[in-house]
Amino acid sequence: MTQVEARPQAGDTVRGVTAPGDSQGVRDKGLGGNSVGLMGGAVIGVSTVAPVYCLTSTLGPTVGEVGLQMPAVFLAGFIPMLLVAFAYRELNRALPDCGTSFTWSVKAFGPKIGWMCGWGLLIATIVVLSNLAGVATSFFWLTAGEITGSESVAALDGNKAVHIATTLVFIAIATAISYRGITATKWVQYALVGLQLTVIAIFAVMAIGKADQVAGSIDFSLAWLNPFGIESFSAFTAGLSLSIFIYWGWDACLSINEESTGSARTPGRSAFLAMVVIVASYLMVAIAVQMYAGIGETGTGLGNPDTSDNVFAVLAGPIMGSGLGILLFVAVLASAAASLQTTFIPVARTALAMSSYEAFPPAFAKVHPKFKTPGRATVVAGAATGLFYAVMSLVSENVLVDTIYALGLMICFYYSITAFACVWFFRKELTGSFSNLMVKGVLPGVGGLMLTAVFGKTLYDMWDPAYGSGSSVLGMGSVFVIGVGLLLLGVVIMLVMQRRSPAFFRGEVLTKETPSLVVAD
Repeated sequence: MTQVEARPQAGDTVRGVTAPGDSQGVRDKGLGGNSVGLMGGAVIGVSTVAPVYCLTSTLGPTVGEVGLQMPAVFLAGFIPMLLVAFAYRELNRALPDCGTSFTWSVKAFGPKIGWMCGWGLLIATIVVLSNLAGVATSFFWLTAGEITGSESVAALDGNKAVHIATTLVFIAIATAISYRGITATKWVQYALVGLQLTVIAIFAVMAIGKADQVAGSIDFSLAWLNPFGIESFSAFTAGLSLSIFIYWGWDACLSINEESTGSARTPGRSAFLAMVVIVASYLMVAIAVQMYAGIGETGTGLGNPDTSDNVFAVLAGPIMGSGLGILLFVAVLASAAASLQTTFIPVARTALAMSSYEAFPPAFAKVHPKFKTPGRATVVAGAATGLFYAVMSLVSENVLVDTIYALGLMICFYYSITAFACVWFFRKELTGSFSNLMVKGVLPGVGGLMLTAVFGKTLYDMWDPAYGSGSSVLGMGSVFVIGVGLLLLGVVIMLVMQRRSPAFFRGEVLTKETPSLVVAD
């Protein structure tokens, strides 16, 4: 007797859940199937994480929180992501649906919790998209200035009108590529991801090679990998929050499950492959730059508050020279631009799924007849991103910064719900074998608890006006107001949709179910 592994056909029942095509189960959305394989999915996962962009923006702040234990915190942040990845893999095997967290949490906990989980993913992605577009713009003008040798060209990024206009162009290009289909996305990503991983590997090797030639450099120590060396729990949680952020996005592999070859298994394997590449890259670069620059608060030291938000801009020249240094600027630009484009994948497909199951307006359920993509959802996501960034930029730079700080709250919110959904969905299978107990229960459950703890601690810290930009609203930190406000906005929209789509919220469209193992000879 062996467990059924083939993807079900319409009307079949697997693990107690009806297959795509049945109105009471997951539905076929009309996306282009068999378009992405194992490597293509992994590349999209790596690209969405944007490792080069994440490194240049978080190396400094992480050192500021935990000092020499930066590599240890990067490893610690990887652990809850790895544990949650087991939840995604197992849920995807049972229900390969592009709605991912939304669909799975509805199946486990019902319509309202599932809707809010989907909202957490949607709003987090919109915030990230706007930030990525802004970073791509900044590095575009910085790179242009380096290539032309003109400070006035580089300074164009400081012109608000030029910056916003360029950002909107980047968003439009990324939207157009995503609109044209997953195959176009895949080949663009192969080139951009290959470029950034090659450049940071060269950068790390050169940094280690020159580590004993500059003031402030330090020798590698295994103690850097010990999280217990961090001086306080508060510092550890602050560093962990940053670390969790830099792994966010690997689940884009799962959002293309209906477009993947072997949709029940390949996306999960792609996610694990992407995460291995990401954590290896982070550790390699973290150790290399710490050896080269040290953690001092002056000059090129990683603890220098004047340069901590863009470490690569400071270290590119000294480590790689003026010629190769430009490649690092190009790699950051490529990283932000590539992630901008692939991050449209989960938001558009989640909106498509929510609309297909009548939890969102029906217009979002339209799939382009030629490109087989959620065209309407992609365009709306692009427009929402552009509008959000333009408005936030014009209102206040502090508001824009605080919105980005609030992102961690939303990430922990929907990841933890997904992890707990796995435990509850498979609860009747957990006693079937030790393997089931671990990969469907214990590991996802521990990952969910870890992220819940980070969510609670972050929520508490956000209350302090000193958190983020230092702004406050009625005595509360503006990061708290923005983070909680965006989640509460989801509650308001959900109540509106409940009046418009009562069938979904009665559990009549996407039913709440508990699986039972289906076996075959």
